Amino acid sequence: MTKSPFVGRLAGFSAGDIVVAGGKGANLGELIRNGFPVPDGFVVTTQAYAALLGSTPLGAKLADLLQSGADGASIRAEFAATAVPPEIRAAVADAYAQLGSKPVAVRSSATAEDLPGAAFAGQQDTYLNVVGEDAVIKAVTDCWASLWTDRAIAYRQRQGIDAHEVAIAVVVQEMVPAEIAGVMFSANPVTGARDEIVVDASSGLGEAVVSGLVTPDHYVLDGAGRLMAYAPGRREVVIHAYDDGGTGEDQGTADLEPSLSPAQLAELAWLARQSAELFGRPQDMEWAVAGGRVYILQSRPMTALPPQPLKLNRFQKLMGPFFLEMFTQRPYPLDVSGWMDRGIGAMLRGMAGSVGVRFPTIEQLLPEEDGVVVRLVPPIPRPTLRTLVAPLSIALRVHRFKPEKWTEDGRFAAFLAEVEQLNARDPEPLRWQEVIRLAEDAFAAIHWITELRAAYLPGAFIPQGKLRLLLLLLGKPRLAAALIAGAETRTSQANRGLEQLAEGVRTNADLSAAFNELAPADLLVRLLEPEFAGFRADFDAFVAEYGHRETVSVVLSSAPTWSAAPDVVLSLVKAMLGERHQGADQTGQALRELERHPALRFEPLRRQVLSAVTSSKTGTAFREDSHFYATKLLPPLRRALLELGQRLAAAGVLEDADQVHHLRFNELQAMTRYEGALPAAERGRYRRVVLTREAKRRELEGIPLLPMDALFPGRRRHGNALVSGTAASAGRAAGRVRVIRSPADFGTLASGEILVCPYTNPSWTPLFQRAAAVVVDAGGLGSHAAIVAREYGIPAVMGTGTGTKVLQDGQQVLVDGSAGLVLPDGDGHA
Repeated sequence: MTKSPFVGRLAGFSAGDIVVAGGKGANLGELIRNGFPVPDGFVVTTQAYAALLGSTPLGAKLADLLQSGADGASIRAEFAATAVPPEIRAAVADAYAQLGSKPVAVRSSATAEDLPGAAFAGQQDTYLNVVGEDAVIKAVTDCWASLWTDRAIAYRQRQGIDAHEVAIAVVVQEMVPAEIAGVMFSANPVTGARDEIVVDASSGLGEAVVSGLVTPDHYVLDGAGRLMAYAPGRREVVIHAYDDGGTGEDQGTADLEPSLSPAQLAELAWLARQSAELFGRPQDMEWAVAGGRVYILQSRPMTALPPQPLKLNRFQKLMGPFFLEMFTQRPYPLDVSGWMDRGIGAMLRGMAGSVGVRFPTIEQLLPEEDGVVVRLVPPIPRPTLRTLVAPLSIALRVHRFKPEKWTEDGRFAAFLAEVEQLNARDPEPLRWQEVIRLAEDAFAAIHWITELRAAYLPGAFIPQGKLRLLLLLLGKPRLAAALIAGAETRTSQANRGLEQLAEGVRTNADLSAAFNELAPADLLVRLLEPEFAGFRADFDAFVAEYGHRETVSVVLSSAPTWSAAPDVVLSLVKAMLGERHQGADQTGQALRELERHPALRFEPLRRQVLSAVTSSKTGTAFREDSHFYATKLLPPLRRALLELGQRLAAAGVLEDADQVHHLRFNELQAMTRYEGALPAAERGRYRRVVLTREAKRRELEGIPLLPMDALFPGRRRHGNALVSGTAASAGRAAGRVRVIRSPADFGTLASGEILVCPYTNPSWTPLFQRAAAVVVDAGGLGSHAAIVAREYGIPAVMGTGTGTKVLQDGQQVLVDGSAGLVLPDGDGHA
């Protein structure tokens, strides 16, 4: 083949040549170099595409069309009207002649395709059984133009890929006259099992399988290629190649016999394993069989592949719901490497270490692929030799540190003083290193809360254990959860503050009308008007006191706090305007039942039991309030991180400041030597890092961090129950379902409706004042939602796994919190 920058033998490229050969060409070249059975061919490089744009008027026209936002049809019309430059045409013709002028397949190979998180499957065009020099040139031109189909443009926009930066190569290969063809995956794309290989096959060319024209034969193989499962296809059509070029369709014939022999399946499995090993990740491959020989036509990374199925032990299943309640959405790289590792993670490690237990690393808790968290693995704490002396240490702390006095501890005052100093440091005028230091100081300040929790939590939990033991001896263990509920906390005080704001709305006709008519974001603007100055002052005072509360989770610095998202607070106020739903006084009822117990006529025992109840409430309050104060570190931390994001956006590294969450904290630290003014090469590198992680995050959107069936594998429907879960707060209540998936939906809940949600955190608690019952996908008896539901005396069913999927807005249901069931309620009442 004559040496030319415009074409090159397929075998001359490798996986690192994506910029020149595109994703498909680079991967196929790598396969050939490693001995895979890939049809011979050549690549029309991206340099040919660049020369087409640079040496003809097409380049300027394309720039104008992109600037004007023209549609794909207009752009492709310009490609069709542009003649291929003679030097490119000659290079392609020479390469085709050296291939023997055989029938070929002409495939697009864009520089942005076949990448982790962005496969671009089917976005650009392929032309099969192309015969003759002119036909090949036209097919190459059509592949170039297919970079600008409406579907390809929309896909790139979704992936955040700049239209000006994408280029395209074209792969031209000998046509394989397939007798059988299809696709295969080196891992199970449904379950994520890496030790299974899935093969789809049908008669004729593989285009029928790839384009979905047929129901293929479906094979599931083990790692050695042995058949584990088989489902025959219907082979509705067969695509075949004509002798003079082009393809056609014939009606197929269903056959119950497998289309592939055991030997062919074993060979395909071996090729799938080898390709996955070569590229270092599971592969999505196209293959064909012709003349008894297997050929590989394409190999690219699998996208949207679930993690390897997780097998949890009993302890992990017990603890899983508590961690799932914290990890309510996929953490960003900056969450994981910053606040979660150096802040909350450091606190958990410190608390575990105080009793001689080694807590898993953040990498073990949240494993990543391509820099993005793929799953949550409930931790298994490991005891050490120090665990042997932990009982003595705990006993000393219980004696020394009383939870009711924790705010009198000097360490609490020191923490508040440090928070005040952090809030006083405006990051805007600081140098890059000083902003980094501000973030590091926010991480470090968590040590005060760590020390306080390590000191006072034993005194919080031991009384609860004592109470449960006493109740067991009295034959009343079921009363424990209700007796512990109802403690006075900063969260309950915040709820009363919201109620006071709602009362201010009710007593002002104009304000009430505004709340009824406007969305929370519009209300923020309306509240600036002088007539609402009084309410605005009250609102600002509330946000000043409670604005550090998290909207999503305490472990996420990427999610805004109430002060950064005041519309969330207004949504809560709006939700509280209706009549408050009056739940049962579960705590009072439980206490009265306990006091009636004959054994409590014995005064010493009565004092012991009631003291245990009081101490247990105090312990619950400490746990909640120490969480409340820990979130005071989030606003100064977020200001520092977003300041860095704004500087990187101004420098052209990021499109907006929020994209900083796709970077890791150590990457931000490494930029210190540039003071954020990165060299061009570094700017480009970090832009690509952000782009790749964004794409990977989108790829994982539909994959849960921790599948519910891993936590509740034995959960089954009971009778006519719509969903079932853990009975977490007693009672029965009927009402209409209202699914609340995020804080943005808070304002839609009406009084007396059934709150159905994927999770809750303390910022959701005001909703419990309006709901008749609560049904939650995650969580257990000790989860936040369960505790609050018992405080408000409403039924609760936790850990349903599928509540938000099965139940629909407006559906009339009956929630049985005593049995853990959600039932149809045809009569509309309990």
